[in-house]
Amino acid sequence: MKTILFFGRWFVPGITFLLVLSALYSFAPAHATPSHVSEENTNFVQEPITGTVYDIGGPIPGVTVRVKGTALSTITNEVGEYTIKAPPGSTLVFSYPGYENIEIKVQDQFVIDVELSEIIALQEAVINAGYYTVKDKERTGSISKITSKEIENQPVNNVLEALQGRVPGLDIVPTTGLAGGGYTVRIRGQNSIAAGNDPLYIVDGVPLTVNDMSSQAVSGAVLPGGTINPLNLIDPSLIESIEVLKDADATAIYGSRGANGVILITTKRGKLGKTSLTVDISSSINNVTKFQDLLNTEQYLKMRREAFMNDGILEYPSNAYDINGTWDPNRYTDWQRVIFGNPAHSNTVRLNISGGGSQTRFYVGGSFMKENTVFPKDYNYKRTSVFSSIHHNSKNNKLQVGLSTNFGVDNNYLPATDISFRAYHLSPNAPALFMEDGALNWENSTWNNPFADLESEYRNKTKRLQMNSSLSYQLLHWLKFSTNVGYNYNTLSDNKTNPTSRFNPAWGLTSASSNLFIGDSDTESWILEPQLDGGFKWGASKFSYLLGATLQEQAFNQIVMLGLGFPTDFLLNNINAAETVMFLNITENKYRYIAGYTRLNYNLNNKYFLNLTARRDGSSRFGPGNKFANFGAIGAAWIFSNELFLKNNKILSFGKLRASYGTSGNDQIGDYQYLSTYTINNSSYEGNIGLSPTRLFNPNFAWEKNKKTAIALELSFLNNRIRLEAEYYNSISENQLSGIPLPGTTGFNIINSNLNASVENSGWELSVQSKNIDKKSFVWETSLALSIPRTKLIKYPDLEASPYSNLLEIGYPLNILKMYEFTGVNPDTGLFEFKDFNGDGVISPNDDRKFIVDLSPSFLGSLTNDLKFKQFNLAFSFYFVKKKGRNEFYGVPNAGSLSNQPVSVLNNWQQSGDHASYQLYSNSNEAVTAYSNFTSSSGAISDASFLRLRNLSIGYDLPLQTLAKCNIYLQAQNLFLITKFKGGDPEIAQGVLPPLRKILIGTKINF
Repeated sequence: MKTILFFGRWFVPGITFLLVLSALYSFAPAHATPSHVSEENTNFVQEPITGTVYDIGGPIPGVTVRVKGTALSTITNEVGEYTIKAPPGSTLVFSYPGYENIEIKVQDQFVIDVELSEIIALQEAVINAGYYTVKDKERTGSISKITSKEIENQPVNNVLEALQGRVPGLDIVPTTGLAGGGYTVRIRGQNSIAAGNDPLYIVDGVPLTVNDMSSQAVSGAVLPGGTINPLNLIDPSLIESIEVLKDADATAIYGSRGANGVILITTKRGKLGKTSLTVDISSSINNVTKFQDLLNTEQYLKMRREAFMNDGILEYPSNAYDINGTWDPNRYTDWQRVIFGNPAHSNTVRLNISGGGSQTRFYVGGSFMKENTVFPKDYNYKRTSVFSSIHHNSKNNKLQVGLSTNFGVDNNYLPATDISFRAYHLSPNAPALFMEDGALNWENSTWNNPFADLESEYRNKTKRLQMNSSLSYQLLHWLKFSTNVGYNYNTLSDNKTNPTSRFNPAWGLTSASSNLFIGDSDTESWILEPQLDGGFKWGASKFSYLLGATLQEQAFNQIVMLGLGFPTDFLLNNINAAETVMFLNITENKYRYIAGYTRLNYNLNNKYFLNLTARRDGSSRFGPGNKFANFGAIGAAWIFSNELFLKNNKILSFGKLRASYGTSGNDQIGDYQYLSTYTINNSSYEGNIGLSPTRLFNPNFAWEKNKKTAIALELSFLNNRIRLEAEYYNSISENQLSGIPLPGTTGFNIINSNLNASVENSGWELSVQSKNIDKKSFVWETSLALSIPRTKLIKYPDLEASPYSNLLEIGYPLNILKMYEFTGVNPDTGLFEFKDFNGDGVISPNDDRKFIVDLSPSFLGSLTNDLKFKQFNLAFSFYFVKKKGRNEFYGVPNAGSLSNQPVSVLNNWQQSGDHASYQLYSNSNEAVTAYSNFTSSSGAISDASFLRLRNLSIGYDLPLQTLAKCNIYLQAQNLFLITKFKGGDPEIAQGVLPPLRKILIGTKINF
């Protein structure tokens, strides 16, 4: 009932508003005045023709209707209607981007309604390649595109969630299920051992700063790694399309910045036609998808009693509160349900206005979103964003200018610690949380109340301003000048409070023990990119060329402080009230980047394509003599379906073979890493503050280099009803930026340098789209995306003597664990056993952790279906991953201790001769040591593969006879999960809040 009332809060007013609109527009004329009419050359007798232009989804505004052979034209209004004068015998031509042109001869009729059919995207779809655009069928590189339609069908806060599994070669894993957190994003694997592996994000031509602006000391306990993704501030509904650039041909034009791939984000622009207003209101309910099976009270107490019996303890210790009668043995609490099993809600309101004429178009939008958490207490995440863009072109289209601005503010209020992990360890018969008067219950100091952690709070406020201006002018018919100027400014202010109220009052602590962490960070950057481009034809050949430069500067500042000792907790948020203030970090970094680039493309007979790219990069992050490096790529494609012997083939509609090879570099190592650096001592000498060296100077510190190769086959069958793209890629990253060990006599453990180590990434990518049914009233489309990635360390000199000796192994991926090999439970002793690799009879970390576990996915992908039936549309997508992961024993104390356990411990050893999967319950030194080794062994690894119904979207267009259009939609994210994994959600490690199920209902009204 509460859920119905919750949705009704938005839904009922929305329906009421809609009915009022219907009444207001019920007297509207049947045909509205067109937004634009040109009436040149009208010296013949003309009759007015009216009608509606539509497709399977309804009326289409902005369709050009012209009288063939004349300059007479108009466009359809916001409800697809038009009026034009045309004499009998003339021909009307209906055209709209992305649709097939329709020609209809005028007879004696006065009403002509037309249905347009969408052009298959393969033929003429334009792909954004960053500094240039290219037709999809003519591209030589590996570029995947996601449209606004695919994004808007998903109820996501961050657009990266919408990309998960949909792009072959793109692996996205959230670091937390909390809104406002971060993501691990990899395009075709991990190239670098120690340097950055994040892709380059470009929003409307402006690089997006990806610094971890928060500090681990401030936010790391609730947002893993202190990572806050910069895309959180961009409302996904504002995005028109996303292109993911993957291979050398596609990324080489970005040089070192594109070493790990490029994600290009294009925001929406105004469209030709009358001004339109769109209102979008939605509400959702969110909850956790999967809980872990833990022991109930009866099972738990039996385990505890058996452990004491096995240890020969007949009288329970005074601190065994759960079993010695201190706590109620009949009490049961499922702490997962209490701590993170609560429903969360979110509300979103979006408003945008767009329109314009043939020369000037504008788009203005804004949104507000609030989402609370599944934790107790009113924690919440708020995002406010405002976006505007205006684009203008001269009448002759020679001059084009544009300006876009995006401003966003995030406010995140969370507990200072993700308390999810407490839910797995608390005894099921632990005491009640609160006293009768509502105070926290400490049960006479016999336990640590988990809700005490909620007294500590984390808050952050993020602001981001991004501005981009573009200008282009057609100097000659074969030469155009353009420039792109961008500015980006981010600020983050966050704090974590630890009041004494989080501690047991019996300890007698005062506010002098309270502390406050504060972090203030800001990033400011600008970019200037002038460019010349053009093209010409020469017989059967077409040439296009591009020459440009990039100048970029970025500054990052951060201060992290700790305040200790407050006169009262009421002043805890004021650092000036602290008795002691310590500066944990003061950072001022500046990064400068300069580059020149060029591209030459050759097209012969629309069958053979050659693309050459070159770029020279300069980075301030390297030493003298190594600041500049050259990178380039070559790509080629052959559209063999255009050959004469296949030209009229009825089965094969399109066929292309393409390949690429190129190099790129990586400078994601942080600033000043090649310089000698110093830190301030905490102590002073005779009143003078001293400095200590922290890094040695290395003038030879240079670029990490990456060589990429790819080959792909693209096919379409049965008049483009079935499309297939298969690609194999291989890349080798060399000259790794890493730390080289030094003798202790130098005073340093390592020196930053380039290591002659190599990492290889290879794999297969498959993309399939099919139009299963294509009828006037019913369309069904299916798409499959599949990635099979492989990463391998192929060379690392003196690995055993390096800092990575316990983390890496030649011939294996970078994401591995070196563990003990679990051999089972000894039937005689009842203890876990492991393989003794060196045969010395002792299990030791240095000699016996030789079993290698690969945590990288073996394959991942998605299967998506889109169906349209009249006014209804349905879309659903499955996301699947094949991988291994740490199982339910990760981070859990041994069975027999004062901690709840997974139900799998019930198959335990009890007497000599037993063959069990779990050792005896015991707290003896031998049992604790064996269990500790077990958690670092292959026994703590399980199959973590899963299939998730990632997205479901149902929409209905109300058949209104008004000037407004209304769509009612239901969307769901993470609707259900199928997995054999027993450790909670397999996507995120236990102890971190997993991704939530979200069910959303909303309505979108367009005027």
